[in-house]
Amino acid sequence: MTSSNDAPSSWGVLATQAMVASGHPLAAAAARDMLRAGGSAVDAAIAADAVMGVVEPMATGVGGDLMAMLVQPDGTVLAYNGSGRAPQALDLDAVRALPQGRIPERHVLSVTTPGAVRGWSDLHARHGRLPLARLLAPAIEAARHGYPLGAVAAREWAWFDGVLHADPVTAALYRAGRPPQAGERLSNPALASVLAAIAEGGAAAFYEGAPARAAAAACRARGGVLAAADFARHAGEFVTPLAARFRGLTIHECPPNTHGLAVLSALDELDALALEADDPATTLAAVEAMGRGLARAKATVADPAGNTVCTVVVDASGLAVTLMSSLFKRFGSGIGVAGCGFVLQNRGFGFAAPGQLNGAAPGRRPYHTVIPAAATCEGRFHAAFGVVGGAMQPQGHLQLLLRVAAQGMPLQQALDAPRWRLESARELAIEPGMPAALADALRAAGYAEPQGAGELGGRSDFGGAQAVLRLPDGLLAGASDRRKDGCALGL
Repeated sequence: MTSSNDAPSSWGVLATQAMVASGHPLAAAAARDMLRAGGSAVDAAIAADAVMGVVEPMATGVGGDLMAMLVQPDGTVLAYNGSGRAPQALDLDAVRALPQGRIPERHVLSVTTPGAVRGWSDLHARHGRLPLARLLAPAIEAARHGYPLGAVAAREWAWFDGVLHADPVTAALYRAGRPPQAGERLSNPALASVLAAIAEGGAAAFYEGAPARAAAAACRARGGVLAAADFARHAGEFVTPLAARFRGLTIHECPPNTHGLAVLSALDELDALALEADDPATTLAAVEAMGRGLARAKATVADPAGNTVCTVVVDASGLAVTLMSSLFKRFGSGIGVAGCGFVLQNRGFGFAAPGQLNGAAPGRRPYHTVIPAAATCEGRFHAAFGVVGGAMQPQGHLQLLLRVAAQGMPLQQALDAPRWRLESARELAIEPGMPAALADALRAAGYAEPQGAGELGGRSDFGGAQAVLRLPDGLLAGASDRRKDGCALGL
């Protein structure tokens, strides 16, 4: 069956052999091209992720981290943690001297070692079929010769323009004060050169080459301590996912240092309930379970809001991958790397005060919001999915699973349905379109409307999901969230 950008049903795009769902049409097209050329799901996901770093620079890029969840053709599930660590030279006395004894969200000490490029390399080494240079070619082309800016990306670029003014490299790179319009053609030749170097020399060209030295110099100039040696030292790891049963499925989430356990904790509470779609008690129970799950997961960490991109691919062999990468906050730390066309992430904001459970420390990984996920049924692939948006990620997982696994809602319809988002223990944002009976029940239970604090200025981020599901008849259904610029494409 041939795929179409116009979903043939409320399930989404349908295909017989392979499927990709990603956050921009160019990324989805790059992934499908790799599948057509005989590449694996991992090849396709890497190609899409590299494109996303070009076309959605406020969300991801080579200056950020990468996480992945893989379901292999035999049903074995494995997670990949590519998150970077704090610099070895991090001075805890300097951290204690900061307000509340914590690293601020866009401080130079919030910069942790980027893990995305090493993640591409590690995943490719295990599951790649095509040369890395082939995978990065679409991203290099887009960065060198230009791409049309998506409508959602343009809106976020404008919202977060204020981040771009503090650093002169970033200001010049991303046009501080002159945010581009949707459809405007943009390019990034410096980033194209970095990607071309990686295509030729692999991850070493990034972690042991000019980008690492330039990033260290950028941090040093701002009083930071990230060093080229931190880049050379970085390593990701394949790990066993956390798992829980829900409605006959096994749900797989990334283990700490992520907050994937928040999802499993909430699902465990809810599995015994009826969970009828139109019953306000279902939504209230889900919100309350999610609140307890988030509290358990984040413990001492405050405000884990962020932005991410997600690509989900299933290939004809049955290999499935959810690949997510992120700069954390929009435009990350806001610190640009001269001559390289990217900014550095600010994952160090995820640390608590030194000495606490998740306290900042040299060489330590911070609490991480990125949680690619998958579901298996009787030991075989059932679904792969991810929801971007910091603290929205586990909340989006829960709502998606309730709708699809517990209530039988078609996939695209489940992604499009209005969402709720806990902003604090008793503050709950409700997306427009939520049925009045459900919204009224939540307000009556004491959940107040958020008061609009923070960078989003009251615009709660309800995330953006990408998902692929195996239907009972064997067809693959792919769905891409209407809240983002992406699409699903199949073979």
